[in-house]
Amino acid sequence: MIDAVGSIAVEEIGRALAEPVRLRILVELLGGPPLPAGALAVRVGVAPSTVSAHLARLEDAGLIALERQGRARLARLAGPEVADAVESLLRLTGEAPVSSWSAHDRRTAMRAARSCYDHLAGRAGVGLADAILERGWVVDGDGVWSAAADAPEGISALLGIPVEVATSRRPILRPCADWTERRPHIAGRLGEALLSGMLAADWLRRRRDDRALTITTRGREGLAALAIDGL
Repeated sequence: MIDAVGSIAVEEIGRALAEPVRLRILVELLGGPPLPAGALAVRVGVAPSTVSAHLARLEDAGLIALERQGRARLARLAGPEVADAVESLLRLTGEAPVSSWSAHDRRTAMRAARSCYDHLAGRAGVGLADAILERGWVVDGDGVWSAAADAPEGISALLGIPVEVATSRRPILRPCADWTERRPHIAGRLGEALLSGMLAADWLRRRRDDRALTITTRGREGLAALAIDGL
């Protein structure tokens, strides 16, 4: 339910998230790209018909958007503010215990690098933010981050990859407290440009079954040149 000023009523959000499966769906959608209902069903471990009912409930609450692509129905988060809220909830929780090699692999990959909606998170994201802050392209003013006028060009030259910041009313950057690292990485339009540039330059590749990102050999070399290691 949306009120007159376009915000989501807190009671509606509470009712939408009362079912744990719906929160798990939102966490899977944190990866950024839209996902079909069938893929979400596999990821959260429920029947496709059950996922469809949950998606309808989340859409009614204004938390996701659904779109048709041929016969498939794709779900995505309604916007970056929803991603922020979900990531904030994750920071209040601990990581679930792992009991299999596949779960251990996923956790390791998620901690190293993952997409947080449309920007880079994990150790790679925090390390990149540190490197950019150290070089003065972004300035931390008591928790409020600002970008130098030529930050995109300077960061692009530093990394040797395209950093093309889109024009919109969305803030150019802000610190986003990292769920696993408990320190900030770069969000906003600059964060989006950084992740897009690293994917385009084949520093990072999306994984099929989760929102972790594979760091390629080229990406490890580029990050190591910035003294970002341990990945």
